[in-house]
Amino acid sequence: MNINSIKNSVLSFFQHKLPKFFSNSFKVTSSKTSKIIGAVIFAVTLISVIVCVNSFISAETSSRWLLLAIALAFPFVLGGSAAFTVRLKSERLDKIWHFVFIFILPLISVTITECLNGIFIYDMTYLGFFANYLVFLVFYFIFFALTGSFRVSYIVITTLFFGLAVAHAYLMEFRGTPFLPMDFLSITTAMGVANTYNFMPNYKIVLAALMFIFVIIISIKTKTPKYNLATKIVSRTFTATFSIVLLLLFFGTSIFADMGIKPDFWNQTRGYKNYGFAFNFFCNTKYLYMSEPTDYNPDKIKDYVDGVIDKNETIIDNSYEKPNIICIMNESLSDLGVLGKLETNEDYMPFMRSLTENTVRGNLYVPVIGAGTSNTEFEFLTGHTTAFLPSGSNAYMLYIKDAQASLVSTVEAQGYTSYALHPYYAMGWKRTEVYNNFGFNDFISLEDIIDISLMDEYQDKGNDANYLNQLVNERYPGKNMLIRQYISDAYNYKLLIEDFEKRDKSKPYFAFNVTMQNHGGYTTSCENFNESIYATSTSKAYNKTNKYLSLVKESDNAFKDLISYFSKVKEPTVICMFGDHQPSVESDFIAEILGVSNLSDLTPEQEQARHLTPFFIWANYDIEEKQIDKLSSNYLSSLVLQTAGVKLTEYNRYLLELSKTLPVIDTVGYIDNNGTYYKWSDASPYTHLLDDYERVQYNSIFDRKNVNSDIFFIDGYQLIPNSLQEKAVGE
Repeated sequence: MNINSIKNSVLSFFQHKLPKFFSNSFKVTSSKTSKIIGAVIFAVTLISVIVCVNSFISAETSSRWLLLAIALAFPFVLGGSAAFTVRLKSERLDKIWHFVFIFILPLISVTITECLNGIFIYDMTYLGFFANYLVFLVFYFIFFALTGSFRVSYIVITTLFFGLAVAHAYLMEFRGTPFLPMDFLSITTAMGVANTYNFMPNYKIVLAALMFIFVIIISIKTKTPKYNLATKIVSRTFTATFSIVLLLLFFGTSIFADMGIKPDFWNQTRGYKNYGFAFNFFCNTKYLYMSEPTDYNPDKIKDYVDGVIDKNETIIDNSYEKPNIICIMNESLSDLGVLGKLETNEDYMPFMRSLTENTVRGNLYVPVIGAGTSNTEFEFLTGHTTAFLPSGSNAYMLYIKDAQASLVSTVEAQGYTSYALHPYYAMGWKRTEVYNNFGFNDFISLEDIIDISLMDEYQDKGNDANYLNQLVNERYPGKNMLIRQYISDAYNYKLLIEDFEKRDKSKPYFAFNVTMQNHGGYTTSCENFNESIYATSTSKAYNKTNKYLSLVKESDNAFKDLISYFSKVKEPTVICMFGDHQPSVESDFIAEILGVSNLSDLTPEQEQARHLTPFFIWANYDIEEKQIDKLSSNYLSSLVLQTAGVKLTEYNRYLLELSKTLPVIDTVGYIDNNGTYYKWSDASPYTHLLDDYERVQYNSIFDRKNVNSDIFFIDGYQLIPNSLQEKAVGE
């Protein structure tokens, strides 16, 4: 065959055979309305891509120009898909095609969600891809079995997972941790701080949104063929049976878990990256329920505690003057230098580093990174660890439903008054309900500090921090209440001092304060914030990190003033201050300072370093100075009580003794007194201690009928929750 013959054959194929094949096989229809809709979709999506073009150009990926070209081509595809409808002329083939497409669509859905997860399907392992594919297939099958409609199945499931994946993408951007099922319970808290973040879509969100729109257009145009009764029964029975069997095997047995198909509990971020969003999110739903520990027996709880407590320990004499106790959990306070070498233009926490006299200080291992403040708070106040709770759960939102023993009940049993201060919305993490169940006498929140209508006006005007500062200064001249859009540590401590000065002096004083100044959202500058600190040892400027370090400097200054005030107070006073978690700054900065290329592949030591914050226990009288290199937040309140010299519960004594063997127990794993790091999956000689600790904790939180009160309360103290007033935003 010569070249001309080949040329003529090719031309004949494209000019005659191919058009004839399409004309005989497919029917293309449109209407004036569909063409208008198509034109509108084309224009809107093209403009949206152009508006977001910088996110493609600045993307740190070698494929950015290819991705931009794909994004620019998509509006033409979307416009054409909306304007024209293509159907198979053969009714039989059309019926077959609809069944085939339900197996194809999960491929597209996985591509969409993994685009939002920051990876593409060609980066996934075979197991990860198959697991995500199967999750989508099961959900499409379930809705088809229930409705008999392909259209409804496609629209509902695709929209559901797209929405979840978008939430995951933003949470990874804002707090550096993935979206877990338990996060639904903190929606109101998240909404309270949402105005502090930048929601401008990045290139991943743009691409995923374009693919999502394409699927929705196709889904809307999908019409379920008229199958005969037998086909309907068989198809819906098969999809329902297939889905039910898989779900029963997954939730009712350990078959999949034994195969390794389970969340990466010790590093959820790594799990989401390695095995996909849909799979990991779905897998985490299996572990929402708090199950009873193995071999749990409430009659043995005292034996577990007595088996650890030092019988030769001297019991505290409760007859002398009790010191005032002030505990401060400082929002996002940390020393990022614990991650690796970090040099700055000047020290960002000089006072805290210098604080040694009459001070117990050290490194605190907390359960969360970047967010989840209340879990650290829960550990501190109760002495319990979130490591024994379902992965991703939040204790405040789920488990504190009635009177609960805590640091508050321990000091109140000894005659203390109790005061809680948090200069933000009271509804966050259900604090009003939780503080009521802990027995706090009083709770002061943002609603008590400023006119909340100012916050409403600020949000209505576009969340401009400078505008809020103007409003607050006009209403409260000379008070200098804010740094950025939050109550500053300096003003927070002023409120704390004011309450201290008006206290009932016939009783010792206890205060618990959760600050707000350093909360995430390190993207915008503000006239009331002096950004004076910046890193000098990094390869490039990290704006979020530099803003954060400048905030830490402001916290350092404020804490210095607080200590200066109480150093002049004659009554003995103990102040504990600690950070709740490290901030959510640039992941590239974290990777650089840790000396790694990927945050999903950290050693246990590096993972634990990301959970480190400082703690200080200072007294205005002579106490023994100590440096404690490793301590987790579940032990800290017991250490505070011991340092203050007040009476301890048996649970406090149990925890202090346990900390001598296992000074760190957190969500990453645990560290023993020899400095050996363990993941929760590791075999270790401490399994029996951890199992007993879990049983003791379960008795306190969950087994309310059989709780051993003598362990958790002092001298038969009966905790009666107070009636703290619920404060509604905007009232």
